[in-house]
Amino acid sequence: MTKYRIPEMTRLHARHDMIDKHTELPPLAEPRARMLYAFLSQQRSVKEHSELYTLVVTLVQLGMDTHDLIDTETTKRSEADMRSRQLKVLAGDFFSARFYQLLADAGQIELITKISSAVCEVNRLKVNLYTRMRSLRITAEDYFKQAVELRSELFQHFSGMLEGAMARAWPELLQGVSRCEVVLQELERSESIDMFERSWAYWHVLQVGTDEERHRLASQTLESGELPTLLHKYDVRALLTAKLRQAVDSLRSAAAKLDSDKLTSELSAIADQMINKLSGGMPALNETR
Repeated sequence: MTKYRIPEMTRLHARHDMIDKHTELPPLAEPRARMLYAFLSQQRSVKEHSELYTLVVTLVQLGMDTHDLIDTETTKRSEADMRSRQLKVLAGDFFSARFYQLLADAGQIELITKISSAVCEVNRLKVNLYTRMRSLRITAEDYFKQAVELRSELFQHFSGMLEGAMARAWPELLQGVSRCEVVLQELERSESIDMFERSWAYWHVLQVGTDEERHRLASQTLESGELPTLLHKYDVRALLTAKLRQAVDSLRSAAAKLDSDKLTSELSAIADQMINKLSGGMPALNETR
């Protein structure tokens, strides 16, 4: 397996002075990308394209994740906020254009069609989820399952390129990595009043909270200073941390069944990387720490 260079390559293709200056991008889907690259690199039929395929799907995912950051509120914004919002729209489109260009230049027209179809399916799933959230007809567990499905969908379409045991193992391992990523994101969201709304923590408290707390959440009258007390009262961080450890354990267990020592080792490293994020942050693509 050649050196894994996808984060560096993605930054190179996603780089633009206006984007870097005026807006912040979401983190890369690195665990999923790293696993995809590892699997494709072990498959003789697609090994020579493993880097290209992983790069383009990472760019597409980045584009969708960037669009998800766009604030849909209609309240008046500052000039800087408006510029940041506009740049997120343009950045998402810019990353998608890169994906088309890279595959077209490589003559991979069929894959353009497959990935475009996957993007449509992701958008359909998002609409269904947002509709249920708007009507407050969703549980914390339902939300979690759908969030995992959304993260898995784009990468799931590469299962057709795999053969034998790797093809059979791919769906379970992809789900496992996606679960870990979702929990890490939900941990981050639970600790910020700006991201708390419609997070797993939000739906959990909406289920188990008092009538008064549920009313405050539904009517969006919860004050930022009240959030830490609410999270502590319902053990939100402890519950999410337990979810992460369970997801990592399941991922390790599934990886141990693989015939390839290289893949097992790589998945173990991915699991370690995500567990280590419990004590650290996740910088955005154009953020340095």
